[in-house]
Amino acid sequence: MTSTRDTADRRRGMIGAATAMFCVGTLTGVSPALHAYPVYGGQAVRYAVGAVLLFAVAGARRLPPVRLTRREVLLVVLLALVGLAAFNVFIVESTRYADPATVGTIVATVPVILAVVTPLSEGRRPTPHVVAAAVVVAAGATVTIGLGGTTLVGVLLALGALGGEVGFSLLAIPLLPKLGAVRVAAYSATAAVPLLLIAGFVVDGPELLRAPTLSEAAALGYLAVVVTAFAFFCWYDALPRLGAERAGLFSGFLPLGTIVAAVVLGTGHPGWPEFLGAALVVGGLLLGLRPAPAPLPAGHAAVEQSE
Repeated sequence: MTSTRDTADRRRGMIGAATAMFCVGTLTGVSPALHAYPVYGGQAVRYAVGAVLLFAVAGARRLPPVRLTRREVLLVVLLALVGLAAFNVFIVESTRYADPATVGTIVATVPVILAVVTPLSEGRRPTPHVVAAAVVVAAGATVTIGLGGTTLVGVLLALGALGGEVGFSLLAIPLLPKLGAVRVAAYSATAAVPLLLIAGFVVDGPELLRAPTLSEAAALGYLAVVVTAFAFFCWYDALPRLGAERAGLFSGFLPLGTIVAAVVLGTGHPGWPEFLGAALVVGGLLLGLRPAPAPLPAGHAAVEQSE
């Protein structure tokens, strides 16, 4: 039987994963305020401020210092490179060659990838009802976001963003038992800053950073505090409680966050596709989060086979 503590952990994981993905989904409502700001420089500022906040939280909690092995340092760098820096680069560049809706639809298939890849990487078979739930969640996200035009280059870049989103979870899992959610989020955000500055210098040269306007500063602050520090912590706290294959189902909250942000900011008005997509996401979550059926005892299974 599931203990009370296990139930509480599971509930906390569900709330954390949903909160993280919802917050990340709201960034599309804030992004227009940063259209005139150098993209990579802005992302570097966002992660730098987020890292400072996360290290402040670690200090307030009096978390003891941790010495990283070479393998753990490599994982942190890969996490920052794949899940943060490369993901942002692929997202930005893919929208130059494809409609944002198409990019969002491709990235929204992440729960299906996690539902299949996670168990295989652990040497076990994918759970059928979780895979089915992931397909339903991805379909719900697709209905919500809609479809748009694209080119082959746009599709390839969007697939790169999808890979970055998968890496954001899978590369963090080996680090979480030792480092915990706060440190993993802080270390990865810190490591992403120089990577983004390098990309920004290549693209924008010396213009990669400038003093932001008031609205740009507010947008960067929101991205740093809510979408980086808070959402990263919630996600990395939820991963070990749910496992990547079930936590991935909550990526369906990304378009829901986008819808709410659009309504609050007055930049959009949801219609029937958005509500239908939301219903599919909720249905997929209910399917994927139900407990797996308990295996039959060996003796009982043998009796059934003989009958």
